[in-house]
Formats: sequence, structure tokens, C-alpha cells
Amino acid sequence: MIFSVFTPKKPFITVPDASEWNHDETAAYLYYCANETVHGIEFPSAPESPHGVPLVADISSNFMSREFDFKNHGVVFGGTQKNLGAAGLTVVFVRRDLIGHEQPITPAVFSYKEMVANNSLYNTPPCGGIYITNLVLKWIKAKGGVPAIAASNKAKSDLIYNMINNSNGFYHCAVDPKYQSRMNIPFRVGGPTGDDNLEAEFLKGAAERNMISLKGHRYEDQLFWWKIYVNDER
Repeated sequence: MIFSVFTPKKPFITVPDASEWNHDETAAYLYYCANETVHGIEFPSAPESPHGVPLVADISSNFMSREFDFKNHGVVFGGTQKNLGAAGLTVVFVRRDLIGHEQPITPAVFSYKEMVANNSLYNTPPCGGIYITNLVLKWIKAKGGVPAIAASNKAKSDLIYNMINNSNGFYHCAVDPKYQSRMNIPFRVGGPTGDDNLEAEFLKGAAERNMISLKGHRYEDQLFWWKIYVNDER
């Protein structure tokens, strides 16, 4: 059974205070997505687990973008397609004492116990994806490691947020500053609800300057979406 600690209100622009969350004392774990890409909401730090249950974190879109404190986490996982390489590979960190407790119906390929017993080679691994991720990790190390990447990401996102905040309302980002993402910045052109003509002109001008795919997520047609990932230094 999945129990939701809170139901997001529309527009989804913040995370309710933890004191308002509805926790289930019988829960096996508390899951959260560290960076929600569609609406540009990022946890600045891991949430508290009030009943001491392990945290489970999806860090697919801000993996290696900054330093993380994995204390109190039982499982941390992330796809490599955002910051660590190509699609098709997932990196998983599992606390040892949680391995081997899968349900009887769990397929072997999804069993952490089987993966550990077979050195992550229970099935044929995505060799190409692993090779690319290795190259990206070497590149990150050469750049100065995660602290250097974090500083670069902060500088890039600050540049965009400062432009938005100092535009006298011409650009608008509705996300609560406390949870503004360093990876995905949603915004409108021409005010809080946008202006069709100005936004069309913005896209045209951006394309002429080699800035593409700014139209936002396919499920949020009215938002523009600035994506800042580790390997994007343009």
C-alpha cells in the first residue's frame, strides 16, 4: 500500500512544511524525489524521517550536481541520462541490511540480493551506457569533482534566476525560492501568465542564438523550461 504524506496543490510551486505531512507510523520507508523536473522543485536537503524509517531517494535529475548527505537513507537511485551519461543505465545504492527482504513474487532481475550475489551481472548489463558514464565520471573528476560541479551549477542557475528576478516582472518564475531547482528552471515571458506573442518571439530569438528545447515539458505546455545539467557548459 502506498500512503501519500501530502497532496500537492495546484499550481505545484512548493513543498508543504514537514509539520503538515501525514506520516504513517507503519510505513516501511519514506520515498521522495530529490528534484522534480517538470515544475522545477528541488529539496535543498533530505527530509526528516520522523519514525526512523529509511529514506528512499530518486536523484535521477540532480545526481552528481551537488554534494548529498545520504545519512538515514536506505536506498538511493538515479538514472544516468541527466548528469551521468546516456539513457538506459541506473545507479543504485542500497544499505546492506535491507538486501534480501524482497517479496517472494519479486523477479530475480529486480532482486538486490541477486544483483549483489552476481556482482551486478545477473543479466547482460548496458555496456555502452556504463562506458559513457565512466567517461563522464572521469570528466567530473578532472573538473575538480562534485564540489566544483556544484559551484558551476550554482553560478549558472543564479545567473538565470537573477535575470528573472531583476526583469521587473517581464520574466516570471512562480516556484517558492526555498525549493527552486538548480537543474530545471520553469518560467513565463511577459508576466505570471505569459504573453503568447512575446513567448513566440522569445522562442524565435532563442533558436537564432542556438538555445533550443526551451518550450517546457510536454505535460506543461504553457511553461518554459531552462535545463541545467552537469555536462551543459554552454
